[in-house]
Amino acid sequence: MLTLNVSFGIFVFMPLGWLFMLIIILLETFFFSKKLKDQWFNLIVFWKILVTNIISGIIGILISLKLNGGWWLVVWFPWVSKNEVSLSNPQAIKWLAIYYLCAFILTLILEFLTNYLFLKKSFDIKKIGKLTLLANVISYLFGSIVLYSYSFL
Repeated sequence: MLTLNVSFGIFVFMPLGWLFMLIIILLETFFFSKKLKDQWFNLIVFWKILVTNIISGIIGILISLKLNGGWWLVVWFPWVSKNEVSLSNPQAIKWLAIYYLCAFILTLILEFLTNYLFLKKSFDIKKIGKLTLLANVISYLFGSIVLYSYSFL
């Protein structure tokens, strides 16, 4: 199956990629709603977090285009398959981990800045920062388990 052997840059433009991103965004919006408003869904929080993810995604695409010479969306989530990274090569794993960490940090910075912009009137900076970190840890863990088990098993 083609979708099992492609990186996120291609996968994202397929229906399953859109579904995956929707699930990740919903996961983050439910998390923020629960932590900020003590309810699983809050329309105001939903729209703000949705816009944050869209802005982060657009900036991620632009940065990826600049850094990678045109390979879209690699910065946001560096998903590769066994066709691109050999798990038997420790150097490949090391560089993937470093790249993954950089992508995660960049995502945190982008999402924190946009979350702060949209939420600063209602919540303090520490709460926004903590929730941005926790939401991204949860979504990255979930996304990593789903996509990397898809790729390497």
